[in-house]
Amino acid sequence: MKPIVVIGFLGTQLDAGQGAGRWEKWRPTVSLTQHEDMVIARMELLYTLRHKALAERIQADIATVSSETEVRLVELEIADPWDFGEVYTRLYDWARAYPFDAEREQYWTHITTGTHVAQICMFLLAESRAIPGVLAQTAPPKRQQAGDPGACTLIDLDLSRYDAIAQRFEAEQRDAVAFLKSGIATRNPRFNALIDEIERVAVRSRAPILLVGPTGAGKSFLARRMFELKKTRHQMAGAFVEVNCATLRGDGAASTLFGHKKGAFTGAAAERAGLLRSAHQGVLFLDEIGELGADEQAMLLKAIEEKRFFPMGSDREVESDFQLIAGTNRDLRADVAGGRFREDLFARINLWTYDLPGLAQRPEDIEPNVDHLLALYAAENHRVARFNAEARTAYLRFARSGEALWSGNFRDLSASVTRLATLADGGRIAGELVQAEIARLRWLWKRAAPSSAQDAVDLGALLGAEREAALDLFDRLQLEAVVRICRDARTLSDAGRQLFQASRGQRTVVNDADRLRKYLAKYGLQWSQLASG
Repeated sequence: MKPIVVIGFLGTQLDAGQGAGRWEKWRPTVSLTQHEDMVIARMELLYTLRHKALAERIQADIATVSSETEVRLVELEIADPWDFGEVYTRLYDWARAYPFDAEREQYWTHITTGTHVAQICMFLLAESRAIPGVLAQTAPPKRQQAGDPGACTLIDLDLSRYDAIAQRFEAEQRDAVAFLKSGIATRNPRFNALIDEIERVAVRSRAPILLVGPTGAGKSFLARRMFELKKTRHQMAGAFVEVNCATLRGDGAASTLFGHKKGAFTGAAAERAGLLRSAHQGVLFLDEIGELGADEQAMLLKAIEEKRFFPMGSDREVESDFQLIAGTNRDLRADVAGGRFREDLFARINLWTYDLPGLAQRPEDIEPNVDHLLALYAAENHRVARFNAEARTAYLRFARSGEALWSGNFRDLSASVTRLATLADGGRIAGELVQAEIARLRWLWKRAAPSSAQDAVDLGALLGAEREAALDLFDRLQLEAVVRICRDARTLSDAGRQLFQASRGQRTVVNDADRLRKYLAKYGLQWSQLASG
């Protein structure tokens, strides 16, 4: 067993006593050394100068009852023992300089004695592991008897050691993740892993967060849910302020964000606070941040780093302590390389970057999102709508197929479910209604598809004129379709999921990327050729 080292603050009241009568009294610091079943090897007894005599008395008394215990007196210069800042600083400095050796000794932090401020400081130092080991809480005997040391309870602040507490933390994290997903039981592994990490970052960090993804992927919704999660944890006192940077132009951009002084420019008839100040102690969500002009980017960088900035037309800085969440559907890396976005601003907001997949890349999540949207419709309209079995199967088959582009992502899905629920006679979504909706979506995405010139696939350039000429029409049409999907997909796996979605459930081993790679290899093609197309 490692030798026990106790670190405690002298109790000017509880440890006090003069004459022989003091042995009839329970004194916490002395009582620690009177337990027959444990031996205190060393005690670091902290005290202030004015109580030096009492500290020396306790040292001598411990030598009488426990000759095995070495008592080291540690004088601390504390003018006001009720000043939290002063007490914590002195104790922290002492702990940082102390030669702890947890491999050879075990440390108990005694928190029964000292002022309440000293006890709190000792607790915080033990909790942060500035003082390693456990807390020791002593209590007097139920019946005061000479020589009875009372009770001593040890408290380990390593929460991972307590199963019940660990389970509470896990349950709280699950609830937070479900909150971010609005209770939708999403199934896509990549998306679920992404939300798990976002939950941890949202409640532990105030650093900028960058959400990347196509329009309608849920960037604005997720930013607001992160804010609401922090609000429920009492981590935010301010508001959620949102603006789409694509709507900001000219002098109005800087004025909207940073405010202006009266008369700063033509039309500035009154002073304006600006959105950054409105977001003080809250969250500022800048959607489409890549649309900001060069001047606004420079001003925003200063505001993020220093929490202060100059409103337009003002020579006096103002302050705002906000957390930035930014959204974009552009590749800011390419914008930095092309000189359209500041490299230093990108570096500042790129600490936590999350690429939200579009709905077409999450076919597993379409069904739970449809159920969620139907529940929302019922709550808002007080009218329940449900699919019959055949209609549900037909709708989901189409929705998860490569034919369903979902170019507007969740906006498209929300509009589609709303139309179905609204037109459902008697709340019953039947097959005829589903077929009409599928036709509407095909029409929508056909109009939204790229022009034929942009969509054309030059197989001659990819395969060579000789190999192209040898292709049957069937193979040519199939290969052109595969190339188009590969061009639009983010990754090889995404393209594979779109192409082989229907047959995935029939295979014991699912490896869409490998299937697609082998198909392309038949024509001497590689993913890298098409992805860069």
